[in-house]
Amino acid sequence: MFRRFVISGILIWCALGASARTRLHYGGTLRLEVQGDPWQGPDGIARRLTMDGLTQLDIAGTVQPALSSRWESQNDDHRWQFWIRSNVQFHDGTPLTADAVALSLTQSCRYRCPWTKVHAVGQSVVFTSDLPTPDLPSQLAQAKFLISHQNAQGTLEGTGAFRPAGFPHGVMVFTANDDHWSGRPFVDTVEVRPRRSIRDQWMDMGIGRTDVVEVPPEMLRQAGQQHLTIVASRPGNLLLLQIENTGPLANPQIRQAIALAVDRNALSNVIFQKQGEITAGLLPSALSGYGFLFSCDRNLNRAQELRSGATPPQLTLAVEDGNAAMQLSAERIVLNLREAGFKVQLAPVGGKTEADIVLRQIHLETNDPRAALDEIAEDSEQHVSINGTDIASIYRAEKDVLATYTVVPLLYLPRAYAISERVRDLRLAVDGSPLIADAAIEDTK
Repeated sequence: MFRRFVISGILIWCALGASARTRLHYGGTLRLEVQGDPWQGPDGIARRLTMDGLTQLDIAGTVQPALSSRWESQNDDHRWQFWIRSNVQFHDGTPLTADAVALSLTQSCRYRCPWTKVHAVGQSVVFTSDLPTPDLPSQLAQAKFLISHQNAQGTLEGTGAFRPAGFPHGVMVFTANDDHWSGRPFVDTVEVRPRRSIRDQWMDMGIGRTDVVEVPPEMLRQAGQQHLTIVASRPGNLLLLQIENTGPLANPQIRQAIALAVDRNALSNVIFQKQGEITAGLLPSALSGYGFLFSCDRNLNRAQELRSGATPPQLTLAVEDGNAAMQLSAERIVLNLREAGFKVQLAPVGGKTEADIVLRQIHLETNDPRAALDEIAEDSEQHVSINGTDIASIYRAEKDVLATYTVVPLLYLPRAYAISERVRDLRLAVDGSPLIADAAIEDTK
């Protein structure tokens, strides 16, 4: 009996010790490193830290209330009314009002908006549009529609879970907003080191200098081999070619020949190490359900037939984002097009050359098929007309866009991060953005 008592005591002591080592608590500093500018782009982490939208998407992609507590559709989705959450303040103490929301949205969206007019009505904001917008709540969760206001010094203030607190020694510092409408975040401080190469990020992770670093899709396998703890999103970054439809490329047959000449399998297998999803559709298959209807096969013979007799002069292909994987992808696409008989040169990195073809990525923020197609069409400057909310209407609209061959989808790629051992509960939003406000630092005391 004495032996059993001792063993039980040891087991209880070990369990308590393990619990103490992994107990979550409020406090601490979470350190991140990124390649780009945290304030720029739809995936700029600083904007998500400091600003909120009228709506937000949960990790399943379902629209949830944020700065608006509720909303309703009227007049067959031509009119939407969003009621503003009460007792919310911007970081400088200015109350959040319907007028401030309407002004922010007017300033952030000056053209190609999903609404015709936005204005305040009492404690609500009303959107009206010439066309029905059944996906407006999902669209309003996008980063470009986050709400801010300009203070007396001309600086933008948000309502987010963290406040900007300075930029010492090249590090962006954000402190917890104790009065955030959804509750205080776990960590006291977030430090973001911008414009760090992937190599430098991984070195800093190795010496314990940072807690969260980026993992490009082409390096996911390598990260696994190094036994890094990875959090990854669904494939949500669309790699595509955007082709001019004027001058030497005004002939749609020539653009179709370019689309048929590209070897998607080589891009996926060789450069991106079989990460992501090969696609010839604008929407991911998991979102649309009909991705298999668009052929991803390369057809070099057909490309040569379409080009025959109408070969354009020298073409230029440029890369929108000059990282190594994108540059390698562009080089391989140039070889594909030369095999089809095109004369193509690759624009110099960082150059200002007017390109006939651009290789670029579109960051998909929503999980709603209609809103996603609207988002892609706007980002790629395509006209899309969706006559209905059913999947058949969305398919017809997508097919019409693809038939112009001014956008050629290639791959859908995931977003991923490596995290240190002391980070707990870091999850990714549906678009792959890290949900910093929900993460915590392990208490080792």
